[in-house]
Amino acid sequence: MTFDLVIRGGTVADGTGAAAFEADVAVKDGHIAQVGKVADRGAEEIDAKGRLVTPGFVDIHTHYDGQVVWSDRLRPSSQHGVTTAVGGNCGVGFAPCRPEHRDLLVSVMEGVEDIPEVVMTEGLTWDWETYPEYLNAIEKRPRDIDFASQIPHSAVRVYVMGQRGADREPATPDDLARMQAVVREAIDVGALGFATSRLVIHKTGQGDPIPTWQAAESELEAMALALKDAGRGVLQAVFGAPGRTFEDEIDLLSRLTRMSGRPASFSMAQSNETPDSWRNVMRHLAEANANGPPIRAQVYPRPIGVVLGFDLSINPFSLCPSYQTLAKLPFAERIAALRDPSVRARLLMEDPGEAIIPLARLGRRYDFMWPLGDPPNYEPKAEDSIAAVAARRGVDPGELAYDLLLGNDGRGLLLVAIANYGSRSLDPIRSLITDPNSVLGLGDGGAHYGMICDSSYPTFVLQHWTRERTGERLSVEQAVKALAADPARTVGLNDRGIISVGRKADLNVIDYDRVTLATPQVLYDLPAGGRRVTQSAKGYEAMVVAGQIVSREGQPTGALPGRLVRGPQAAPA
Repeated sequence: MTFDLVIRGGTVADGTGAAAFEADVAVKDGHIAQVGKVADRGAEEIDAKGRLVTPGFVDIHTHYDGQVVWSDRLRPSSQHGVTTAVGGNCGVGFAPCRPEHRDLLVSVMEGVEDIPEVVMTEGLTWDWETYPEYLNAIEKRPRDIDFASQIPHSAVRVYVMGQRGADREPATPDDLARMQAVVREAIDVGALGFATSRLVIHKTGQGDPIPTWQAAESELEAMALALKDAGRGVLQAVFGAPGRTFEDEIDLLSRLTRMSGRPASFSMAQSNETPDSWRNVMRHLAEANANGPPIRAQVYPRPIGVVLGFDLSINPFSLCPSYQTLAKLPFAERIAALRDPSVRARLLMEDPGEAIIPLARLGRRYDFMWPLGDPPNYEPKAEDSIAAVAARRGVDPGELAYDLLLGNDGRGLLLVAIANYGSRSLDPIRSLITDPNSVLGLGDGGAHYGMICDSSYPTFVLQHWTRERTGERLSVEQAVKALAADPARTVGLNDRGIISVGRKADLNVIDYDRVTLATPQVLYDLPAGGRRVTQSAKGYEAMVVAGQIVSREGQPTGALPGRLVRGPQAAPA
């Protein structure tokens, strides 16, 4: 036979965690046809001698729900070896949605995920109302990688309850029945699961709590029973309601998973304020998982934080009254004004105002703030924080931050660690990553355009955790399993994430020694000229989706084999 593609002589880390081995990988009709010594030729071949060959990575926590409408490329995720992305997380999204509620769902996404309103107004086509119509709409557009969707709770609540849902009124029995029917329909037509949020800092663009943050347990039970009726689907949740601990929320999820018979995951991080509390949470999770469908803690492999800059959404002075006028200026004029000594003195004296978006309050956490650097440093030392350096120099930390941000022609960047860095080290995060009850996630691709670029984490895992880190590392085999097979299995995509015969031919050919994460940069390539922070990488020699090479050395080939994934996918027999 003649294969469509043969990748020859690579070092295969197959995603199972087993020791890497040298082999050819042959592809036919979008699936892996042979692994080992391949005698027959391929219509196209890649010489992978001395290169690492991996399954395509699976990112189960993204917010590309809008980007799949206006773009055929799910970048930056698809620049970092990701071949499947899952949206609808945190219970926010754009379907189902009646025309009169479009502005409300846009406001929810603007506040929760830092997507500018003008970007969504310009980019969303709104050629749907129901969730099945949304899936049909995004299915029509080919893209570089696969996309799967979860139905978001906020959209369901507003679709059924209207303004009452937005105002967080309790759902009536009739409301619950109708919401349950909407979710069941979504699962039947291909939703991967149902997602919700009870995180107190999740606000709309106007600063109001999102529709779901006070949803009663009975409402969540109704959604879980919809999954039970369908016999498939996953639950995804973000927690953080006042007065409730992670242990409380794990108990809630455990009740929901046992009731529905369906697995679940939730966002988990190390608290900066109580850096050892994660240990009890993970012990509690292990106990919950001893009896019932699995619950996985979605964890992130580096500090969870925001990037500060004078060309970004947040900086230490962005809430100061004098900065509000400067923020409206073109970038070059803004920087010129910021270099004026009188402007500098005034901003350093002013107190920041109130923040509509809670994350904006983090701009002055100098004890958890570091220069991001070039190359970017995501495991900085405690003594290199802005607060520590300023103390040694005898200056105000605001002055130091101001001057660093003016560096690189006004494009200097600072990193504020919100979580995952309470120990000023990633040592605890290694324990979280390798815990059998966790899974890598929280990349947030397609969200927080002006604050973060966390979707670059697969490259960070390969570069930092397996190659460059001072301290205990991960093996390449561990890393690849954590990036591919484990997340795929967590959400029921069992046809991918492992290199074996019959699996989907989503593959990466990587020059491992050359894998490097670039410094974040700002682009203005969203609809309406919207801004986003992006981050590229080196070392990905070829990325393959459904047997087609979609990029070489990070540059698109023009192939767009990515498709909508409808529902869970079975492993090959």
